Amino acid sequence: MTAPASASHDYIEQQRGVHQQPGGGTPYMAAAAVPGPVMGQPSGVQFMLAPSQIPGIPPGLEYLTQIDQLLVHQQVEMFEMITGWETCNKYQIKNSLGQQVFFAAEESDTCMRQCCGPAREFTMHITDNLGREVIRVHREFKCCAGWNCCANFDCCAMELQVEAPVGSVIGYVKQQKSCLAAKYAILDANHEKILRIEGPVCICQGLCCTADINFKILSLEADYQVGKISRQWPGLFKEMFTKADNFGVNFPMDLDVRCKATILGALFLIEFMHFEQKKNNDNGF
Repeated sequence: MTAPASASHDYIEQQRGVHQQPGGGTPYMAAAAVPGPVMGQPSGVQFMLAPSQIPGIPPGLEYLTQIDQLLVHQQVEMFEMITGWETCNKYQIKNSLGQQVFFAAEESDTCMRQCCGPAREFTMHITDNLGREVIRVHREFKCCAGWNCCANFDCCAMELQVEAPVGSVIGYVKQQKSCLAAKYAILDANHEKILRIEGPVCICQGLCCTADINFKILSLEADYQVGKISRQWPGLFKEMFTKADNFGVNFPMDLDVRCKATILGALFLIEFMHFEQKKNNDNGF
């Protein structure tokens, strides 16, 4: 179940270092007024300037009108590296200039993280540089789901919901039936297909295969590629000793921002289903 709004707000404050003004008032981010590190984030972060509000665009998605590429960097969790205890994932989301656009923090049940691994239910809170939650991504837990060959049944297909702003659904990402290569559908708020995603047959990286792994974003009418989601080769050390992943996503500049936000949600579904390090219960996705 998705956490209540008040509980989610408290959770975001803990992850982002957002504090309450004395005596109540508007929340503020610790690093907003004075340059410096934000709690839970590396120091020296450069932030993309917030565009002006655009009529008809969900608040916070104005950034996406100026972007045709996003870089998503998972933060290395030292406690997880040392102990093997699965912790909530956190991601910096940057533009092509390296400026932070969003920050994403996973919210999930501790027991489910240890026992269900990458199949766990999760909510991804995506906040802008002012600490406002502008996108919420949620995936429910489905027992024994995730197998490509059975994805034609709703109970066996992984599905992810995207809200922007919170409480207003703008799209879904749904696993599709396939024999070999992973396939997904990008759906609008009415569950109508608008784009599709097709991954490679072989999803592996290592000493003998250091190329990026690309999931092509395709149009519905023909095999016309409009973008891609890439898992970038992290290097030997990170591949062996950490579970932190680096991703890139490309899409047309003039694509509707709601579709862009849904594609960003698709990146997290692909990350969990194919690249999240298996822990106690390996489901073999």
